[in-house]
Amino acid sequence: MCRHTYCTNMAKAGISPKSLQYLMGHLDIATTLGYYTHYKFNDVEKEVRELERRLSGG
Repeated sequence: MCRHTYCTNMAKAGISPKSLQYLMGHLDIATTLGYYTHYKFNDVEKEVRELERRLSGG
């Protein structure tokens, strides 16, 4: 459980997927992103809103 929490928190903090894969020791990025990171709708919504803010120059 701690590995899942660590991986999810690092992904949310903006670490690159390849760096996260290396830190987790996974050979396949699909393991890192598909099994160890747990995003919810609120997480995705927050990222989309941030992207919109950046694109609008705000």
